[in-house]
This record gives sequence, C-alpha cells and structure tokens, in this order.
Amino acid sequence: MTTDTQSAPAPSPGLRMLIDFGPLAVFFLVNSFAPGPALARMLAATAAFMAAIFVAMGLSWWKTRHISPMLWISGGFVLIFGALTLYFHNGTFIKMKPTIVYSLFSVVLFYGLATRKPLLQSLLGTAYPGLSERGWKLLTVNWAVFFVFMAILNEVVWRWSAPGPQDDLSFWAGFKLWGAIPLTLIFAMGNIPMLLRHGLNTDAEIVDKALPPEQ
Repeated sequence: MTTDTQSAPAPSPGLRMLIDFGPLAVFFLVNSFAPGPALARMLAATAAFMAAIFVAMGLSWWKTRHISPMLWISGGFVLIFGALTLYFHNGTFIKMKPTIVYSLFSVVLFYGLATRKPLLQSLLGTAYPGLSERGWKLLTVNWAVFFVFMAILNEVVWRWSAPGPQDDLSFWAGFKLWGAIPLTLIFAMGNIPMLLRHGLNTDAEIVDKALPPEQ
C-alpha cells in the first residue's frame, strides 16, 4: 500500500489540502450546481466524489510515491458506500459513511492505547518530530475522542437535515465542507500547545502534515 518516501518529495501544504479535501469539495459543488431534482444531484455528486477520490489517490502517488493509510481507508469506504448509494438510489449509505470511518479510526486508536501499541505514531511519526512518548499518548487520546465526537455530530446533522433516503443533501454537504473541515483544523491546531510541552520541535507545517483526510 505504501512505499519508501525517502527519495520522494514531501507534498506541499497546498497539495495536501487538495488531496485530502478536494474530493469533498467536488461532492459539494456537484450536489449544489448539477441540474435536476435532489435525487439526480445526489447521484451525480456521489459519482463525482468516487471519481475524485481516485484522482486524489493517483495524485498522491504521482507526486509523493506514497498514499497514506488513512487515505486508503477513507478512499475504500467512499468507493464502497458510493457504489451502494448509486445502486440502491439511497443517500443513507453516503451519509453514514463518515460516521463509520470516524468510528473505525477511533476504535483503532483506542485499541492501540489499550494494547500499548503506538498506532498513531506509526501513522504520523514524521509529522511530529521530537514528540515524547507521553505526548503521543495524549495526542492519541485526543484524536480518538475527537473522532467519536465527529461520528456523533455527523449522525445528528444528517438525521436532522436529510433523514430520508432521497432527501436533498445540500445542508449535509455544506456541513461536511464548511463545518467538519474547519473543526478538524481548529482541533489540530488546538493540540499544538500540548505537543510543544512534550518535546515537539517547531515546524510551521505540522498541522498540515498531521491532518486526516476529510470523509
């Protein structure tokens, strides 16, 4: 799934943002501006989302010779739940996909804590140079709890704004782009003071390097 990145250039902040958040922006734009009723726009946006995740993964490999494990997971779920959405004409699948991905990330991190396996450090070791073992543990707890919060929030938003299988996804899609992404950025930046107290070396790009792909 991954390869040696020693000889590959590190992605610029702009490229990272494009890879991680570009597919979601495509979903939002197609759902907002495609012609036709809500169902047609939802199906078109889902198909575009699936295509965009393929492009994002290909771009990551082309530019860095690397696809992060979290991008593999997120991309795989986009393709699976997107296919179910298109086949059954049921938007519930694509709306529940972020909940499942957030929950999976949280379970994996809590499992790592319980078994004393530094799973987050294995994924993001180069993003936080100098961070102590205590710092990694605190960061893992913070991200695991944050993913639980985001899973619950996603459920609340879609069940309130578009509970039906063919309801208009405009509000939910807007929340994913203009709500979930800023929340993730704010959360990542909010961890920096704690990380600095636990040995993190100063690096202007640490937030960008450590962000998970948006679901």
